[in-house]
Amino acid sequence: MRRRGSTTGLQLGTMSFAERLNLVSKKRREVIRPVQEKPRDYVLLTIRGAAKKLATDPATVLRIVRGMGFGNYREFKAYLHELSIASATSLEGMQSENTHDSSLVSHGRRSLEQDLQNLSALRNTLNMQQIVDLARRIHEAQLVVILGGDMAISLVEFLEYKLTLLGFRVLSATTPGKTAHSVRNLGKKDLVIAISFRRGLRQTIEGVEQARANGAYCVGITNTFISPLARLTDECFLAAVESPLSISYAAPMSLLNVLLTVCAHYRRSRTLSILRKVDQEQRYGFRWYPA
Repeated sequence: MRRRGSTTGLQLGTMSFAERLNLVSKKRREVIRPVQEKPRDYVLLTIRGAAKKLATDPATVLRIVRGMGFGNYREFKAYLHELSIASATSLEGMQSENTHDSSLVSHGRRSLEQDLQNLSALRNTLNMQQIVDLARRIHEAQLVVILGGDMAISLVEFLEYKLTLLGFRVLSATTPGKTAHSVRNLGKKDLVIAISFRRGLRQTIEGVEQARANGAYCVGITNTFISPLARLTDECFLAAVESPLSISYAAPMSLLNVLLTVCAHYRRSRTLSILRKVDQEQRYGFRWYPA
C-alpha cells in the first residue's frame, strides 16, 4: 500500500509512462515507443538485448531511460515489470502458460498455486496500522462511496453489503452515470473507496479525480503502483490479481475481509449492538428457508 506523497521502494515517482515520454525529444520517444506498446516483450531483456530489438545502441537506450527520470536501466526494467502487469490481457495469460504439462489437473493446480502466491504477497506487505487508520476514517465518514465497474462490481457489492450490515451509510457506483452523479456533491467529510485493477477503468479513475477535486478523502485498491489509482488517491492498497486466466480476486477479497474485521472491532460495543438486531433477522427472518 502507499500513502500519497510517499515513494515506492524503487522511487519511481507518480508519473505515467506517457508523461515520462514527454520528458525526452520526439526522436527518442519514437525509439522507445515499442516498449510502451508491448512491455512484456522487453521486461526480461538486458540493455543490449533491448537496444538490438529497438534497432539502436545501448548508450542511446540508457540516455533515453535517464531522460525519462529513471536512475538506471534496472529501475526501468522494474517499472516495465509493473507496466506489463498493468497492461496484461486474458489472451496473454493463456499464451504465457507452460504447455509442456498441459493436463487439466496441472492447469488447476497452477491456478491454485498462483492464488496462494497472491495471498502470501498480501500477507507480507499489508500494513495493518493503515488498515486501522482506514477503519477509523470509515467510522468517521459522513458517507462512504465505493466506486468500481466491470469485473470489480463483485468486490464493490460485497464491500457495500458488509459495510451496510455494520451500520454505515454507504453508496456504491458501478456505472459511468451513477459514478458521475455519486461523486458530484461529495465533500471533506466523505470517503471514497475506488477498486480497479491493471490499467484502471475510465469511469472509476475519473470518479476519483472528481471526488478529490471536491475534497473527499480517496482510497484506492489496485494491484500495481503504476495504476492511475495509485497516483490519484490519498492512499492506495495493493493486492495482486495474477492468474493464468483473466484475474483472480483471492487477495483483494482477503484484503476486504481484513478491513471489515478491523471495522467491526474498532468500536466493538457499537458493532455488537447492531449485530444483536441482525441476529434476530438471521434466526427468524422470512427470507430464510426453515430448517
